Amino acid sequence: MSEQQIVTRFAPSPTGYLHIGGARTALFNWLFARANGGKFLLRIEDTDRARSTPEATQAIFAGMDWLELDHDGEAISQFENQARHREVAQAMLDNGTAYKCYSTPEEIDAFRETARAEGKPTLFQSPWRDSDKPAPDAPYVVRLKAPQTGEVQVRDVVQKKVKWKAETLDDLVLLRSDGTPTYMLAVVVDDHDMGVTHVIRGDDHLINAGRQSLIYRAMDWDVPVFAHIPLIHGEDGKKLSKRHGALGVEEYRDMGYLPAAMRNYLARLGWSHGNDELFTTQQALEWFDLKGIGKAPARLDFKKLDNVSAFHIKNTPDAALLEHILVFMDSTGLPPLSAEQRNNLLRAMPILKDRSKKLPDILNKAHFILEKRPFTPDEAAEKLLDSVSRGILKRLTPALQNATWTHEGLEACLRDFAQAEDLKLGKIAQPLRAALTGRTVSPSVFEMMELLGKEETIGRLTDLG
Repeated sequence: MSEQQIVTRFAPSPTGYLHIGGARTALFNWLFARANGGKFLLRIEDTDRARSTPEATQAIFAGMDWLELDHDGEAISQFENQARHREVAQAMLDNGTAYKCYSTPEEIDAFRETARAEGKPTLFQSPWRDSDKPAPDAPYVVRLKAPQTGEVQVRDVVQKKVKWKAETLDDLVLLRSDGTPTYMLAVVVDDHDMGVTHVIRGDDHLINAGRQSLIYRAMDWDVPVFAHIPLIHGEDGKKLSKRHGALGVEEYRDMGYLPAAMRNYLARLGWSHGNDELFTTQQALEWFDLKGIGKAPARLDFKKLDNVSAFHIKNTPDAALLEHILVFMDSTGLPPLSAEQRNNLLRAMPILKDRSKKLPDILNKAHFILEKRPFTPDEAAEKLLDSVSRGILKRLTPALQNATWTHEGLEACLRDFAQAEDLKLGKIAQPLRAALTGRTVSPSVFEMMELLGKEETIGRLTDLG
């Protein structure tokens, strides 16, 4: 297998949003394939027609696109491969590794009730497994002939050697009585036909690996390399659920996290490269291997995510950051920016992104550069602009007329003015911030004034009357 091209796949069920756990599984498969010059494939497991929806399929595509996890070739529909699944089931009937079971649901229930009453295992043992009775004209399912003695073993890169006693595994159903394939059969056939060499998925599928390995062996197919990764838990250590907050990828997009930040954070949920916490996607591609995946469940931690996000916002080029902001505004229904506003936002980006953790932080601080005067200060800013403060700013205005309009020149002007007025700098800077932005939180007043320019700064102070 070492000489083969590595092929991984992500195989979500289109029954809702792209779950954060599924996104991490997709990322691990994408990283491993891309890091090794392999292929990363996407398969939509849409055989559950009652629950699968086109909207959910589109949500998966949208989530993958936002995370920038590109896949090779067209996405494959599992439902459309049903004829191939039935063909393999027939091949197993022909080679004796599967059989037709005519037991009715009532007979199976009765078997289990009797076994339970007698204190015996309730795993169904079909009387048709080795029967030489003539086949009745009745509905049947196709079952795998699982081994009845010994052990079933699977080698797993993460979980190491995993084994089950054969008597604990039933003759699983391959085809239902209506001829539709089961998930267990469809997954194996599709993975084989797609040339998947490595199956990387959540460890809740570990028992499936044991059962699915029997189908591979029944067809004399190569068993792929398995890597079952730990699940993501909430901060309380319990399985991730709605009570822990955002579950869908689009929720993280709409909270204003960058795709690169999510890739960095998700990569660290269950995988590590030494003590590295903050890294680029290129570094992740250089470092990623399956041996770095641990066994312990990972815990979702929003404080860590915010720290990772702040790192990526700070290190994203200004023009690229602007594009992310425009996508964020569009996805959350915010009104679009004019060409002038976009240009102003780009000019201010170096000071806006400093200490910002998410994209809304940037927009909140950008109020001063996006709003046109005259504007109405918010309630908190209005409190700072009392009569005393307005008087200070009115006396400051002539001094600013003669200031050198650089960060250093403006700072010197305000310090000289503060000394002349016998005031602390904060007593001037706070109302000045409120006057220039209409808010109480903003970047440095000196950086703002430099960006606004002398004419606009003086104009905003004059507007106070």
